[in-house]
Amino acid sequence: MSRLRPAMAPTDKESTSVNQSVHPNPAPPPPNAAGDTGDKKMPLRLQTRGKVALAVALVLLVAGIAWYGLQRNTERTEDAYVDGNVVQVTSQIGGTVTAFAADNTDHVKAGTLLVTLNPVDQEVRLERAKTELAKAARVARTQYSQVQQLRAEVAQRQNDVLKTRADLARRSKLAPSGAVSREEISHAEDVLKNAEAALTAVNQSLAQRRAMVDGTSLRTHPDVLTAATNLRDAYIARVRTSILSPVDGTVAKRSVQLGQRINPGVALMSVVPLDELWVNANFKESQLEHLRIGQSAELTADVYGRNVVYHGKILGLDAGTGSAFALLPAQNATGNWIKVTQRVPIRIALNPKEIARQPLRIGLSMRVSVNTSDHGGEMIRKDVAPNFVYKTQVYDHELRDADAIVEAVIRANEGQVLAAEK
Repeated sequence: MSRLRPAMAPTDKESTSVNQSVHPNPAPPPPNAAGDTGDKKMPLRLQTRGKVALAVALVLLVAGIAWYGLQRNTERTEDAYVDGNVVQVTSQIGGTVTAFAADNTDHVKAGTLLVTLNPVDQEVRLERAKTELAKAARVARTQYSQVQQLRAEVAQRQNDVLKTRADLARRSKLAPSGAVSREEISHAEDVLKNAEAALTAVNQSLAQRRAMVDGTSLRTHPDVLTAATNLRDAYIARVRTSILSPVDGTVAKRSVQLGQRINPGVALMSVVPLDELWVNANFKESQLEHLRIGQSAELTADVYGRNVVYHGKILGLDAGTGSAFALLPAQNATGNWIKVTQRVPIRIALNPKEIARQPLRIGLSMRVSVNTSDHGGEMIRKDVAPNFVYKTQVYDHELRDADAIVEAVIRANEGQVLAAEK
């Protein structure tokens, strides 16, 4: 018997030829995640992502450089508050309050009547002063008249002396002939002595009267000036029973009440001009190196948020830290010591137009950013800040009106101008 030959597994070539004979048009192998198609798409994605990452990095780099530049030339603080003038309304005389015409939150103009005191006592004093001035003017007129009278008496006494002297000389010439007795000559000599003594007395009286009026006129006579001063004082005191507002502003801190007996200098209320405000920004001592007078600043208030920006300039740096001017300054010479960063108040002027658009109040919190790129200014002011003069003209009329009252009283009592006044 012939031995059967075992079946052998087909080789790769044979399987290929068999497959080709069975499938003359074989289909291409399916795409693979690791095939040619995937190899072409992945580098494009990676390239796009790389460009985006590079762009983002460049933007962040530029932003970082810009931020660093801004931070380098900028000093900021949130320890800042609005400040302003709190003008006290006080009485310059004592009296009893009979009325007040404004209360807290009211807006008043300069010269507005705020408080009225009882004027009765001052009116009585004013009338008394007018009477004293009228009396002084008339007494001065009398003194000028007396000078004129004494001058006439001096001329009369001089004539008497001349006449008695001539009589004595005539009798003395007749004495040798015996026409005139020695007794008559002696009598004539006594008359001459009396006339000369009377002339001396009148000259002394004239000198005394002239000492009271020499170099003066009725309006410059010492007694008239004294009485006129008393009248001015009484008139001003009468005017000051009406207490006026020194400036335009909002009334605050009213403490006066009806019927209150007040003394001079007592604060009755305050008037705050809200159109003239500034900011006190407290910067750390480590921030002072680059701060200079005149540098520009941007400020925002918590009341309006960051959308409303105020613009200002540094007016000056305070002379010391806040703790140095405290009521109870820190004493670090004893006990344990802990270093605390000190702050110095910086005064920043605000733009009045911006304040008018967005009003502020004293004490409001502010955020301050100062541009320190300009180092040309000074750290310590060597003069007064420009346009800082702050004054009131409410009281200017007091003395002017008092002078008018004095002139009216003198004119009513001066009479005819005497020659001795010239």
